[in-house]
Amino acid sequence: MTICNSESKDTKPVRNESVLIIDDDHSIGQCVECILQIAGYKAVFTSTGKDGLERFRDDDFDLVITDLKLPDISGLDVVSTVRQQDPNVPVILMTSFSSMESAIEALRKGAVDYIIKPFRNDDFAFAVERALNERRIKRENAVLKRSLKKVFTSNKIIGESEGIKRVLALIQRVASTEANVLIQGESGTGKELVAQAIHYSSARAEGPFVPVNCGAIPGELLESELFGHTKGAFTGAVTAAEGLIREGSGGTLFLDEISELPLNLQVKLLRVLQERQVRPLGSTSSYVTDTRFLAASNRDLKAEMEKGNFRPDLFYRLNVISIQVPPLRERGRDIEILAQHFVQQHSRRMAKKIKALGRDLIDFLNKYHWPGNVRELENVIERAVILADSAVLTCGDLTEILPAPSKASVLPALANKPLSIEEYIMEFVKRYQDTHSETELAAMLGIGRKALWVRRNRWGLHRGSAASRGNHANPSETEAA
Repeated sequence: MTICNSESKDTKPVRNESVLIIDDDHSIGQCVECILQIAGYKAVFTSTGKDGLERFRDDDFDLVITDLKLPDISGLDVVSTVRQQDPNVPVILMTSFSSMESAIEALRKGAVDYIIKPFRNDDFAFAVERALNERRIKRENAVLKRSLKKVFTSNKIIGESEGIKRVLALIQRVASTEANVLIQGESGTGKELVAQAIHYSSARAEGPFVPVNCGAIPGELLESELFGHTKGAFTGAVTAAEGLIREGSGGTLFLDEISELPLNLQVKLLRVLQERQVRPLGSTSSYVTDTRFLAASNRDLKAEMEKGNFRPDLFYRLNVISIQVPPLRERGRDIEILAQHFVQQHSRRMAKKIKALGRDLIDFLNKYHWPGNVRELENVIERAVILADSAVLTCGDLTEILPAPSKASVLPALANKPLSIEEYIMEFVKRYQDTHSETELAAMLGIGRKALWVRRNRWGLHRGSAASRGNHANPSETEAA
């Protein structure tokens, strides 16, 4: 074993982690203590297992290093006790070549590594840093999961409409259960956010959330992706794979677009839901799974059942609890609330100082049909933020990206008549020219007053008496068309 060398305090790094050393050989224990202190760790040395465990109970340690053979208790007992008291604290075992079987047993009991005496300082330092780095990663993941839980349960699903309030109430009620949940709604309504909120509000929040889009993976690959496969199960299976169901063990598997699951895989999934057992592709045995299943579809599964595309028995297994996510067009003031949220989010990300939405833009957003729902709204706002030049977004910022009006949006009377953009503007002007000024009409359409004046003259449209509030004069020749 390399002897500990002295090092100037000026060059010694400073670390926050503390390490407990348990070894009845004082020379080795003090050498290990010296190595760790030079590396900048806080190190505490004890010579018996009993003293070491007492110190562990009284103080906070990030790592325990123990010899296998101690005068009072075995190093294996130290490993077991530390793991019982705090399973997040790693334990490294020091042993000799003659005790390799015991070292392997220590790994089975929860030790993260073992070091064979005599050892090189560099090898020892590497083992310590690796163990502590794994602990740091676990801590960071735990913090991240807690923060995600807070985010998804508090403000990720935004809205004040009655429909969203019903969704949030259902999330809180089903999160504490192990029931399968079927989430239905149009594309872009936020079904995956609902699934995430259920997961991060549940006792499984510390476990994995594993989403899979059943429509994005070809049917011949989806079986091995979900259920796993053994080595050689099919051409190209050069290694075994656990599968996404096993990956979600202790957590949640979210099956998005479940209606796209082929019928043969529906049968296999039904077996998993009924028996909680999974048989990988090519295997002759099954394993028990501890995975919660959430599913979503933008199709009417009852209609798919009638067509023979979806198994009724699988539907009833998945549909223990049903959550219907309302489309954006039915959420009233939520449209404005979400738009304001996306403005703040993307303005912050792009370092732009956009603070509000103009009244004309809010009116348009409320009248538009939103076939793409929340996803489309965010896309429109993001592009508007990119193109905006002022602190307030208006319809003018949507000139290049304004969605084509749907049949049920701004002009419902024209629902059965396909319109070009020019025809739409003309019909819009006809409808509102007697109740809005020239400036207001131009702003609502996102064009200049001169462009509107030129169009009205070309179409022969004249303002009625209700428009006598002003703006009758020709617009300035310098105004943009």
